Amino acid sequence: MTTKQIDYVLELAKTLNFSRASENLFISQPSLTYQIQLLEEEVGFKIFERSGKGAALTPAGNFLCTNLRNIRDELKDTIEQSQNIGSKYVDILNVCIPMRSCIYYLPQIMKKFEEDMPDIALSISFIYDNSRVDGFLRQDHDILFARDSELMRFSNIRINFLYKSGFYIIANKNDSLAKLEKITENDLEGRTFMIGGGSPPEMIAVQNRIINNISVNTINSLNHDMSLTYVAAGRGIVLAPGFANDHNGEFAWIPFDCPEHINCVLGSHKNDKRYCTKHFIELAQTAYSLPIGLPL
Repeated sequence: MTTKQIDYVLELAKTLNFSRASENLFISQPSLTYQIQLLEEEVGFKIFERSGKGAALTPAGNFLCTNLRNIRDELKDTIEQSQNIGSKYVDILNVCIPMRSCIYYLPQIMKKFEEDMPDIALSISFIYDNSRVDGFLRQDHDILFARDSELMRFSNIRINFLYKSGFYIIANKNDSLAKLEKITENDLEGRTFMIGGGSPPEMIAVQNRIINNISVNTINSLNHDMSLTYVAAGRGIVLAPGFANDHNGEFAWIPFDCPEHINCVLGSHKNDKRYCTKHFIELAQTAYSLPIGLPL
């Protein structure tokens, strides 16, 4: 399937008339008919039902065209962005992070990087699920924010330490827990405690110890956003790593007294010897080495 064939089938799907579609596409009607037939042979089903009155989409054709519209729009955007990059930059650095809060100083890091290396395009992707690691291993991304435990088993990856993230209890700001400077297990006695939600192994260990040592009620949560919704509704409290804190002040994040922590790192590929990769990582490490007083 070519980009022209995508344009042809979508134009015909819009007009449902071969003559009008060929006029709009500035091609002959026989050429349009031939291209549609080729495409139907390729996909293995009829996209259009022909009649003396014109054409009608089959159910399969309707489904195909709905998705092709999205593909064409994404392809158009990709080509335009690539043209912009090609006309201004000599190289591109792809950085992937799960959420904005993971690298709180990302705007400052980006600004400094662009000042230092104006001929390098900096592309930031936000991917929350585990596909970000798979994409990184395929070298879709040059730099990946991750927990060190996610990358340690891969020999072709360079692990660059960024900061140590502790654990916090998230509660309503009017909760009595919000008045504490640090929370211990005993402070959670009798509380409703949310667990699950794709928690990393380091956090699961802390959750399990709390559940085993004291009496708490538990609610299974699908993800971090659902947990925050429960907190906002006064349904319970949740344990979270500091890197998930968006610092918008909506909730109280109180440090939890435990020895466990998460080493937050930037992964890079050992075969990537470019200075731009090294420089971005150094800028990020410098940002987190300063006495910033930011809860991590």
